[in-house]
Amino acid sequence: MQLTLIDWLIMAIYFIFVLGIGFALKRYMKTSTDFFLSGRSIPAWIAGLAFLSANLGAQEVIGMAASGAKYGISTSHFYWVGAIPAMVFVGLFMMPFYYGSRARSVPEYLKLRFDEKTRGFNAISFAAMTVFSSGISMYAMGLLLNLLLGWDFNLSIWVSAFIVLAYILLGGLTSAIYNEVLQFFLIVFGLAPLVFLGLRDAGGWSGLQTRLANVATSNGYSPGAWTNSWRLMHDSSANPMGVEWFGMAMGVGFVLSFGYWCTDFLVVQRAMAADSMQAARRTPLIAAVPKMLFPFLVILPGMIAIALTYQAGESGFSLPRKVDGNFNYDMAIPLMLSHYFPNGLLGLGLTALIASFMSGMAGNVTAFNTVWTYDIYQSYIKKDGTDQHYLWMGRMSTVFGIVISVGAAYVATRFNNIMDMLQLVFAFVNAPLFATFLLGMFWKRATGHGAFIGLVGGTLGAAIHHGLSLPRGGLPGVKGGWITTLHTYPSEMAQNFWTAILAWTVCFSLTIVVSLFTRPRNDSELTGLVWSLTERPRDADLNWYQKPSVLAGLVLILVIILNIIFW
Repeated sequence: MQLTLIDWLIMAIYFIFVLGIGFALKRYMKTSTDFFLSGRSIPAWIAGLAFLSANLGAQEVIGMAASGAKYGISTSHFYWVGAIPAMVFVGLFMMPFYYGSRARSVPEYLKLRFDEKTRGFNAISFAAMTVFSSGISMYAMGLLLNLLLGWDFNLSIWVSAFIVLAYILLGGLTSAIYNEVLQFFLIVFGLAPLVFLGLRDAGGWSGLQTRLANVATSNGYSPGAWTNSWRLMHDSSANPMGVEWFGMAMGVGFVLSFGYWCTDFLVVQRAMAADSMQAARRTPLIAAVPKMLFPFLVILPGMIAIALTYQAGESGFSLPRKVDGNFNYDMAIPLMLSHYFPNGLLGLGLTALIASFMSGMAGNVTAFNTVWTYDIYQSYIKKDGTDQHYLWMGRMSTVFGIVISVGAAYVATRFNNIMDMLQLVFAFVNAPLFATFLLGMFWKRATGHGAFIGLVGGTLGAAIHHGLSLPRGGLPGVKGGWITTLHTYPSEMAQNFWTAILAWTVCFSLTIVVSLFTRPRNDSELTGLVWSLTERPRDADLNWYQKPSVLAGLVLILVIILNIIFW
């Protein structure tokens, strides 16, 4: 790819802004609360965009486009089934617990509701998950800069790591949040022209459907396999994702979706930084509106890429193949930028991708440093430190988290779709955790012993299932089968869904059984931590358009309409 001066200038201006925000906010980072939770002073609309953008990293921009190419419109289930309902739920039901308890992190809430060992197990597993997720973003960044600009892969990873490290060290969570808002607009304006140009080349939506019908029949599916989201979910062999409707609804729509949006501190942290309870409740609901439209921005380019690849002679565009012969789906958006964008617009598109990688890395690193400092270091290593000492440790753990993330970036090279790897990590961590939260918040009889044994059992259940199964054509190792292969799934994603379902079921069942045989806490200790013992937030004094329940209803109606349109 040949960049001109204007392209380099656009990217340089972005990096100057990113670091400039960090320098501008450095003088406000006086306490650990300022550094980790932005002093709980962020307006609802900013927190909402940050809530969305924290999830808008390479995993979404690159991974969802890759999944669009690999699985078609079925990938929209990660949004219209696997995100929006859960975002509504966290806004209406879970933020009153998080924000009202004044917990500084999700693991700290688990300590308040259950006990120290439950908090410790979650803190360790979540910290591991964040560095893996950050590593995926680094891998995508290195891949992009190496393949498109010819930069050394290793150098690209370290340069991106240094820039994220710099602005988080300077401005903490506040710097990450304001950069995420900037990155949100860059991603929208950088990728929207790509969708327009790609659709025009494919002959509009009708032309794309025709081309994708050819892709489907070439792979042994019925013509609508890439363009119908629900119609071919009656049988796992009828769609490229290899999942039937129950696996989709339960795996994505319930376990993985609610497990991520309701319990992942990466996104919850943004809502907890809001300036009031009502703002915290509106944060995920505000984020849900642009979230439901993002399939048109990130999935559609992947679908266009695979459609043009199967008719490369006409368009001149083709996805490359990896050594194993499979398409390198992760390159869908980067190569389409190179193919369609002229100079100037190309710089904007590349900056949008870089912004998404930065957003993903920063979001995970700010979640990691908070959990490490409050839930591991302060709880088990140094309990009597000063606030300034914990502020110092937060900055040091940022460095530590970045370094570990670099190692995780190299693990991601084993997957041809980074979303497959990400959902595997979620199946191990978020799926059992959601079962714990569901019981803890709505069943006051759940005990700390039950929660701990359930979490451990659910995680072990995920590990055993993964060790006994493989995706079709996979080799034993990171993708599973490291015990032996008893079952083969049609795809990595299908394997991930059932791993998550099993992890959730084991955790849910064990928590109930153990809780029934152990002593529960008194009601007085659970006030504000369990739904039946918590005062409901009052919305009577708000205008109708400010009420979370009204906004939630509108969001759900819109997402139902989208599911029907692309049925």
